[in-house]
Amino acid sequence: MHLIKLTGYALIGVVLTAPVVHADDPCLGDEEKKAALARSAALQKAEQSGQPGALFVAYMQIGFDECMDRYDKHAVTRAKTNMPKLGRDLAKAAEVKGLLYSGEPVRADGHTSAFRYFETIGDQHEANRVLLKAVQAKPDDLRLFEAAWNIDNNRSGPVDPNTGSRASYASPPAFQQALRKVASANADRLMKAEEKDAQGLTGNIGELGKASAQSLEKLRSAALWMKYVPGGDKPAKDRAELRGDTIMKRPDPTFTQGQAMMYYEFSGSPKAKDMAAQIKKQSEASQRAMEKAGESMKGMFSQKSEAEQKQFDKKKADLEKELGF
Repeated sequence: MHLIKLTGYALIGVVLTAPVVHADDPCLGDEEKKAALARSAALQKAEQSGQPGALFVAYMQIGFDECMDRYDKHAVTRAKTNMPKLGRDLAKAAEVKGLLYSGEPVRADGHTSAFRYFETIGDQHEANRVLLKAVQAKPDDLRLFEAAWNIDNNRSGPVDPNTGSRASYASPPAFQQALRKVASANADRLMKAEEKDAQGLTGNIGELGKASAQSLEKLRSAALWMKYVPGGDKPAKDRAELRGDTIMKRPDPTFTQGQAMMYYEFSGSPKAKDMAAQIKKQSEASQRAMEKAGESMKGMFSQKSEAEQKQFDKKKADLEKELGF
């Protein structure tokens, strides 16, 4: 625990430690000097304001400015000394308010999550704790879960004093184990709920449409959670294929094979390809039958028209003969 905190503080110290000044130091430019003095003035203003959130942001700005030590070493010292404690105090206050996690950066108005404060001062252990607490408070929030799962992607460890490079940071195994437990619980819940929906697959066509839509939705959601547990989404895909088989055993497969097709496609079963070929073949056969029927009707109307024309011509000739034309 102390080692992790010391690592975090070392990260802050690297940002705030004064580099060696060289004759060609880029920090000696007018713009750099102007920016550094502006940050120094902002820090003094924040210290006088009595607003912890604004003061924390001012400390951050001092720490991010690599040129500050050339112009205000006292500001650098104050930021390096006070920022960790202030960050912890603000994080604890945010946690009490229920502001556990947010992807937004630190805000001067104090509306910042506990996670963001801990992360900023380099205390990843505490940052993970409140992030996991947020996930457990909203266990069905997949976006929040994914943010927690991928949290190490934007992190780096302490600077190597020999190479100057930063090693990647990896959270303790217990952190991901706790996340896997949440994912597993969600997948189990969805799979159990899907069993109830699947009962409608043997009902009438109206019940089938509703049941298949709800069942597929839960299987797809379960598969998303299963990506984070050992074995992956295979159980959801296997069950989808079984649901398709259930529909194909109905006495009306001609009218319900579309629902079976959706299950097979989701499962990745080769039955989807076979069924698609079968449906295409049936469609082509129906099209040919309709075209043949159309030609037959056209011929029938044509023959009828010819007969009616002959009858009309005969009546016309008889009338002309009677009238003496």
